Amino acid sequence: FHPEFGYLTSCPTNVGTGLRASVLIHLPGLVLTKEITKVLQGLSQVGLTFRGLYGEGSEVVGNFFQLSNQTTLGQTEPELLDHLGKVVRQVMEYEEQARQVLIRNAPAIIEDKVWRAYGLLRYARALSFDEAMNLLSGVRLGVGVGLIPGVSIYTLNTLLIHAQPAHLAAAEDLPLDDADLPLRRARLVRRVLEEEVGRRG
Repeated sequence: FHPEFGYLTSCPTNVGTGLRASVLIHLPGLVLTKEITKVLQGLSQVGLTFRGLYGEGSEVVGNFFQLSNQTTLGQTEPELLDHLGKVVRQVMEYEEQARQVLIRNAPAIIEDKVWRAYGLLRYARALSFDEAMNLLSGVRLGVGVGLIPGVSIYTLNTLLIHAQPAHLAAAEDLPLDDADLPLRRARLVRRVLEEEVGRRG
């Protein structure tokens, strides 16, 4: 610990508090309305950055963005967390506005998109990881705007985790590069959604 620079780490960008706080947020509305670039560019102007689903160096998949503070020097931990929270709430407001625009201006297109995603997840026999994440994103959007009843966000979150390659391979006792993983992923998704429908009658 240095009295002037705070905690010294192996990465100079983490000097100071050493705190890197992140929030995973689902932004399909901003992506579909093509407003996402403007929002992401604005993040850097307020000291935040974005990454993909798995953090630094990962690609954005399923419209999930990881937002985090870019600087760790010159502010206390509570100040960094408070700032991140305020910006995330603002981004969530933009996302809600984008969803309302979609429902108002293109209801048939959005309805087709979310139900098509649900149908593929219910009946597909093979799903790659990226395809599953993108389809789950569509269903999650449908649930969020009230188009798809009877599916809980908890169930979608469960699938988001268990359909990932390492989780699925461990659960099925298979190597990560096994050719059967897309088949097992589709079977898992079908089973979970079928159970959800059964529970809700």
